[in-house]
Amino acid sequence: MSKAFVREPEDGDAVEELPDRLISTHPNYVTPEGLARMEEEVARLEAELAALSPKQNKADHARISRDLRYWSARKNSAELVEAFEGDVVRFGATVTLLREDDTRQTFRIVGEDEADPSAGSISYVAPLARALTGKSVGDTVTVNEHEFEIAEIRSSQ
Repeated sequence: MSKAFVREPEDGDAVEELPDRLISTHPNYVTPEGLARMEEEVARLEAELAALSPKQNKADHARISRDLRYWSARKNSAELVEAFEGDVVRFGATVTLLREDDTRQTFRIVGEDEADPSAGSISYVAPLARALTGKSVGDTVTVNEHEFEIAEIRSSQ
């Protein structure tokens, strides 16, 4: 193979710089559980970085450093939303919906970094959460041509 098409790293094990993870422009609202997870993630990454010599594995060092920058920025910009009482959907609420096919689905409305739909939580900026916010039991919303009725609202703990 011609050497013209082979790129040799100058120092033998150079690693391409990883781009920073994108940070949302929305307010960084978090639940108490979400803030605790952010703090745990920052501490875990700091410990992992401290245990890793920069010369040991440059790819791991770059990845951990990038993730630490992201989680540190998110932790520092976090706006904690405390528990609430009430009968309307808002951040932190757990909402049970009745779908058009009569199935029930329950979601908790949380911060962007906490959201995991497969585990029953959606981001407050998701279209469904935005449509539900401010609504009460019995109200219906339409999202992506699907109708949902609010069957139950539980306030945050």
